[in-house]
Amino acid sequence: MSRLDSFIRRLTAQRDILNSIIDLVGEIQGPVLEFGLGNGRTYDHLRENFPGRRIVAFDWEVRSYSASTPEAQDMVTGNIRECGQTFVGIGAALAHADIGTGHDEIDAVTLTWLPQLMAGVLAHNGIAVSGLPLEHPELVALPLPDGIKEGRYFLYRRR
Repeated sequence: MSRLDSFIRRLTAQRDILNSIIDLVGEIQGPVLEFGLGNGRTYDHLRENFPGRRIVAFDWEVRSYSASTPEAQDMVTGNIRECGQTFVGIGAALAHADIGTGHDEIDAVTLTWLPQLMAGVLAHNGIAVSGLPLEHPELVALPLPDGIKEGRYFLYRRR
């Protein structure tokens, strides 16, 4: 499969998972956290699907399109690993992380801290969506929507 096709399938999986959990997240109080704002595509999608919900985005720096950039109070810049720790215990309804690089050695380092961060920021029954697998005792894998290949994107609920 070409890298373009792989990219399209990953983004399609991301969108389909996020669309499939709208009702689940709607039942849970708390903000939505977006780890890895990038150009703001996913942030914009979250904002559209969770109107009125506080959405806090994290990234090294703001590089998003102006129309897809959170207000200053909801944009956290700096190292996600470090900045995210200040949000542990916030009780998020949803935490989304699309911060994988596709480089096994770099992603292996991310996986030493990302599962703990995701579990730590979520409310009881909160939902985690990630481009990387999250192995953590507080996170239970949920079934993926039809048509999404196992291992393409990941979906969890916090115990």
